[in-house]
Amino acid sequence: MRTLENSNPIATAVFFLCAAGIAMFSRDPVITGLSLIGAVLLWMIQGEGGHWFLAVFLLAGTLVNPLFNHKGSMVLFVLNNNPVTLEALLYGALSSAMVVATIYWFRSFSKIMTSDKLLYILGSTMPKLSLILSMALRYVPLFSRQAKTVSDAQKTLGLYREENWIDNIRGKIRVFSVMVTWTLENGIITADSMEARGYGAGRRSFFSIYRFTLRDVLFLTGSLLLTAISLLAMYGGDTPAVVSFYPALEVISVKNWPIKTWVSYISYGILVFLPAVAKVGEEIKWKYLQSKI
Repeated sequence: MRTLENSNPIATAVFFLCAAGIAMFSRDPVITGLSLIGAVLLWMIQGEGGHWFLAVFLLAGTLVNPLFNHKGSMVLFVLNNNPVTLEALLYGALSSAMVVATIYWFRSFSKIMTSDKLLYILGSTMPKLSLILSMALRYVPLFSRQAKTVSDAQKTLGLYREENWIDNIRGKIRVFSVMVTWTLENGIITADSMEARGYGAGRRSFFSIYRFTLRDVLFLTGSLLLTAISLLAMYGGDTPAVVSFYPALEVISVKNWPIKTWVSYISYGILVFLPAVAKVGEEIKWKYLQSKI
């Protein structure tokens, strides 16, 4: 199997839809944990960082939920005459982990699914939507680079100093004002350029370097099959949840898990770890080929 970056965009988009979709609508702690680990691994194998903000968000979500939700029977302590329960704390951790996992999936999606891949998927059926999405994804890194350029220029001119927080705020406001004007001007220039090139005058053909190979077909089929098995095992019967938070915390022992639960976890685990396994396999193959030189 090829990595997500080298796979057909349709197969890659379906994988993200399956992996993130199950994580977004499942309250099962094991599914959420698998999703979070798989999403973080995918983000890390791309050589990316920036985990501290989401770690803070996960911690904040865990601590905030007990302040507003007082359900549960195991009281840890009382704050302002309101009980803080273990069940609310764990449920807050589960909800925050689900949100963080979803954010990681979409961060990887925005990095891997570039504008040309979105145009390949939606260009023939929804050209206007594909154009808007590709331009939006393009402007995110472009906006960041231009904002840094403007900020560096203003620092060089001595308009503000970072050690003075008042000057820092004023400088950020000036940079934002410049970036708003720059964005509007670029939008007008892009619209005029596309109109001059005849965009929207009729059905247009487009060139694509992406082709469906046997590996892409197997990857797409495997993603859909694993997703179907996971969903059928999760919702295809009276399979009990392994953890119940309310009214009291109740955890089912691993040895008492039914077969459907095991099938669901294993299927979803294989799905979310497919990119990491493919990346490791590619690295091993590359090292082996290098050793033969």
